[in-house]
Amino acid sequence: MKKNIFICLCLSVAIAACNSKDGSKTDAMASGTQSSIKLPYEASYTTDFTNDVPDSDLLVVLNSYKAWENGDMAALRATMGDSMRVDGASGFKFSGLTDSLMNQWQNSRDSLSSVKISMDVWLKNHAVKDGSNYINVWYKEIDTYKDGKVDSANYEDVNGVKDGKVIWYSSHKQILK
Repeated sequence: MKKNIFICLCLSVAIAACNSKDGSKTDAMASGTQSSIKLPYEASYTTDFTNDVPDSDLLVVLNSYKAWENGDMAALRATMGDSMRVDGASGFKFSGLTDSLMNQWQNSRDSLSSVKISMDVWLKNHAVKDGSNYINVWYKEIDTYKDGKVDSANYEDVNGVKDGKVIWYSSHKQILK
């Protein structure tokens, strides 16, 4: 797991290194010089990101995780837009009104007696191409079910934020044993 986090962090640092603190290109990029390295792929979306995301967007995302951990579904709902798109770690897909999603998530949360989340790291990403904001989070979650069963996993999630609300959530899971 630590190796996976290290790889993700290295990739994130590499992306962030392409931009200075003020969001402008690095000197090599600004001067028009190109790298001599030919990459085997071209990004279909963009590779032009800055960390110019308001801390208020980060707070909304972190509050959503705290609300899930505490079982406070009203607080979780308050962090989300009117519509959501979800690509869950288990293969769950959703696109529609958030209130419908909350009904499904309420049932899932009701099966748990406790949730413990330990945040490892987060990264704010602003896509220059279209102005989209994303908050990536890496964390460990330990779920205890009402029947006593305990599951634990490491997650890497992407949270799309627009107008101060989470509108997209994509999760990737690594089960711990």
